[in-house]
Amino acid sequence: MKRIILSMLGGGTLLFSCTASALDSYRYLHVTIETPWMIFLVLLPIVLSPFIIMAILYWRFAMRKSREEDGGESQ
Repeated sequence: MKRIILSMLGGGTLLFSCTASALDSYRYLHVTIETPWMIFLVLLPIVLSPFIIMAILYWRFAMRKSREEDGGESQ
């Protein structure tokens, strides 16, 4: 029963779809020359954040290790 309802809904969407909207999709999406730059600026922090976190953690644990070595020598 569920399969029949889903197929009816899928068929209904195909019957009422407007092909002109598909042909003019770039007009509705407003794709301009600035769009790739916006995508780049959104993805740049996502790509660079693991490297920044890795550098911070490396620096933190390097400082902790040097403090432990300094504390062990003074005793």
